[in-house]
Amino acid sequence: MSEGNYFIDITADVCPMTFVKTKLLLERMPPGAVATVRLRGKEPLDNVPRAVAAHGHEVLSLVPETLGAVAAPRDPHLLTIRRR
Repeated sequence: MSEGNYFIDITADVCPMTFVKTKLLLERMPPGAVATVRLRGKEPLDNVPRAVAAHGHEVLSLVPETLGAVAAPRDPHLLTIRRR
């Protein structure tokens, strides 16, 4: 896969599986590759970016899926990360 082709949707999952699935995706990626993670819910929005950074990867952005909207934690968000 080329950069940017890594994607996982964890909107149906709950912690701790949200990070477990994200970590498994990161492990399959080459260093420097970028992935998008679709997530929602207060715990995943707080925990997944923090855990990704704690494992040494770079959080590039975390934005509501619907740009321009005022998003609540129950709304899907897109987390963009770079594997280190």
